[in-house]
Amino acid sequence: MEQALGSLTVQAQRQGLVEITDEIAAWLTEQKVSDGLLTVFIRHTSASLLIQENVDLEVQRDLESFLMKLVPESVTDYRHDAEGPDDMPAHIKGALTQTHLAIPVSRGRLMLGRYQGIFLFEHRRRPRPREIALHLIGQKSSS
Repeated sequence: MEQALGSLTVQAQRQGLVEITDEIAAWLTEQKVSDGLLTVFIRHTSASLLIQENVDLEVQRDLESFLMKLVPESVTDYRHDAEGPDDMPAHIKGALTQTHLAIPVSRGRLMLGRYQGIFLFEHRRRPRPREIALHLIGQKSSS
């Protein structure tokens, strides 16, 4: 059994979904594990990770709009507002989504479905660099 650890730093250009599938797949090609399980973990509480549709951008925009309506920004609804009106809603959105993903790997490739991509979901209006930890465990490739 082999393991590999790595990290990515991603900064969204705006609040919302940013696909990071290619960056993760590129890291994966550099590893010696060909079959196993990849854990992707975001080290923040005001952003999250999703596996979602990556072909039709309207799916992504609908998800963003839904969460904005579900957890609106407000200066009166939340006690925690240390970093502005988007601070506490960002933490709630992070709690409602995911901080980690587990993705099978076969022959050195992510076993995502045809229309699936891995996304950073930035919940803050002013994005900041986000650190994403990668942990791959599995069988060593024969080459």
